[in-house]
Amino acid sequence: MEIYSTLSRSKENFETINDNRVNLFVCGPTVYDDAHIGHGRTYISFDTIKRYLEYKGYAVFYIQNVTDVDDKIINRSKESGIPADELARKFEKRYREDMHKLNVDGVNLFARATDHMPEIIDQIQRLIDKGFAYETEDGVYFEIDTFEEFGKLSNRNVEELESHREIAETTKKNQQDFALWKKREGVDEPTWPSPWGDGRPGWHIEDTAITEYYFGEQYDVHGGGLDLIFPHHEAEITQMEAVSGKSPMVRYWLHTGFLNVNGEKMSKSLHNFITIRELLESYEPDTFRFFVLSTHYRSPIDFSKDSLHQSERSLDRIRKYYEQLDVEVTEEVNSDYEVLAKWGNEFFDSMDDDFNTPKAIAAIFGLINDSKNELYNLSEEDKIAIKSFLDDASHILGVSFELQDVNAGSDDLLGLISEVRSELRAKKQYDLSDKIRDNLQALGYDIND
Repeated sequence: MEIYSTLSRSKENFETINDNRVNLFVCGPTVYDDAHIGHGRTYISFDTIKRYLEYKGYAVFYIQNVTDVDDKIINRSKESGIPADELARKFEKRYREDMHKLNVDGVNLFARATDHMPEIIDQIQRLIDKGFAYETEDGVYFEIDTFEEFGKLSNRNVEELESHREIAETTKKNQQDFALWKKREGVDEPTWPSPWGDGRPGWHIEDTAITEYYFGEQYDVHGGGLDLIFPHHEAEITQMEAVSGKSPMVRYWLHTGFLNVNGEKMSKSLHNFITIRELLESYEPDTFRFFVLSTHYRSPIDFSKDSLHQSERSLDRIRKYYEQLDVEVTEEVNSDYEVLAKWGNEFFDSMDDDFNTPKAIAAIFGLINDSKNELYNLSEEDKIAIKSFLDDASHILGVSFELQDVNAGSDDLLGLISEVRSELRAKKQYDLSDKIRDNLQALGYDIND
């Protein structure tokens, strides 16, 4: 299996630090608002990656951090009048509900920043002791001039770097130095005691403190959105490799591409900002998940109603084929059906090639196209083997291939329509009965007289 690492900018053979165990960390949400479909794209991708690694036999420990103390949370708290900790818990709960609806259930641990203050403070102190960080009147900063490889992930020179997320302060030695600890600014903000006075951590330090605590100084895979490469992930490497003296901090860096809406960057000012909750009011969760996986995780993806409807139709086609198999998988059977061997191998070869889900999905349709006309002539063993493969693919993709009962009572309604057609045909009113048949077939139902 090969995966693409942002650090090397190439595909590399996948080799873990500890045999068949994979330690996976993905940057989680800052919980001040509802998660949007861009979050959904990233977390669906990494959930699928975890599913496939487990299918391959790896034991995967997957951690997401939860940034529950941050400027955005504090500002939203002041606007709403809700205490910052209550606000963070509210949106963390809603985030996890959204993920569950999208079948993103693979995270083993949600690690809150506020639950790891001792680890954060300890790591900052060690950075100071080793000469990589310094205290000022308003906080503690990492001195980037002390770390020669700063910029290696984003491939930027220090002189060309943009400002960090933190606002530049005159007390810093270099305007590119980033905050490890922010001293108290106001009486109405959350703070914690530290050797440098009451305050709260900077954005970057929480992740390395958490991963060092659970994984150690080096681990296998770090993931997140493309927008996090700089400054966030760059700062993580700088902190962890400086304090440990070991490189690389992470073997493989994986980043998901941007999600646009109708060709434009998603933003509230453009009125194209869509939360997961808003999306799921109109679409089945599996439809969005299938839409996401129809594009490679590293590629940009363009969200539109037309693209969602196309995903809906494509998924429905798989489901109707799956229903036609009409067999029960109770045990593994032997099958030498060449069509299944060809497209089954294509599916897994695609997943082995940097988790190429669009090619894997194309393999499913290759199987459907090459076998649909001979499906009724296949042996029971061949049908069971096909269904077993589709069950595996369904689990890996996290998308159900079972036909969905969208409307309660729809079977009764179809039965009634069928009876009406029978009566029309008995009365030789073929034009009207044929019109009903044609309309039902356009909706995806097979009608055989």
